[in-house]
Amino acid sequence: MDKKLLRLPEVAEILDLKEDRVYALAREGILPVVHLGKQLKVDPDKLSEWINNGGKAYNGGWKKSS
Repeated sequence: MDKKLLRLPEVAEILDLKEDRVYALAREGILPVVHLGKQLKVDPDKLSEWINNGGKAYNGGWKKSS
């Protein structure tokens, strides 16, 4: 298997998001990640599929806390 998993900073660059936002999406289970111990990686095929399917939103949408 020669598939290279992406690091979250690489995913942030692909998605044009800040790294902290990508880490939050990964923690929330919104971004498809692979857990390798304490490291989080992203399969590029799964990321592409996720993007092509329109991603995934937070449950209940974005809410501003009062």
